[in-house]
Amino acid sequence: MSPFRLSLTCCLLISSMSVMADGFSLRIPSIKPNGWLSTDQVFNGFGCEGANRSPRLGWRNPPAGTKSFAITVYDPDAPTGSGWWHWVVINIPSTTSMLPESAGNSTLRLLPSEAKQVPTDFGQPGFGGACPPVGDKPHKYIFTVYALNTEKIDLPSNATAAFAGFMIKAHLIDKASVTAIYGR
Repeated sequence: MSPFRLSLTCCLLISSMSVMADGFSLRIPSIKPNGWLSTDQVFNGFGCEGANRSPRLGWRNPPAGTKSFAITVYDPDAPTGSGWWHWVVINIPSTTSMLPESAGNSTLRLLPSEAKQVPTDFGQPGFGGACPPVGDKPHKYIFTVYALNTEKIDLPSNATAAFAGFMIKAHLIDKASVTAIYGR
């Protein structure tokens, strides 16, 4: 192989590796991966005293064929036998690449108009922050954005977060997550 062809082959290989390494990703500026949540993302109630604000979320490089996004925040460590859903949002348009801080507050109307918040394990739609039991080990909070192959997931008004999760996974192309921890 000529030095030119070898050089060209190496450049193409390195270029394709950098594209693969730069796939679908989620970024939460206020939360470092595997870092501690701030009181901004802590629930205000059940003995917890936080601001109960959803953080700013941004994602990039969605896969081809993405028609909408969904967001979940899930605590697999909750002492329920099935974890705890802290936030579920579906039908986020494919043209969206970020949600501002406090988008999980239903009264502020910061989500795209097509988006729908599903009731969480707190019993109502919207973001519900971290609030693990006192003395429990720190819990993991998994923030996930899902790229979906459908523009809209139709759910009944009384749909649970688990049912929404089932429907999200039925339309999944790819997902990106950031995990944070919190304990008290």
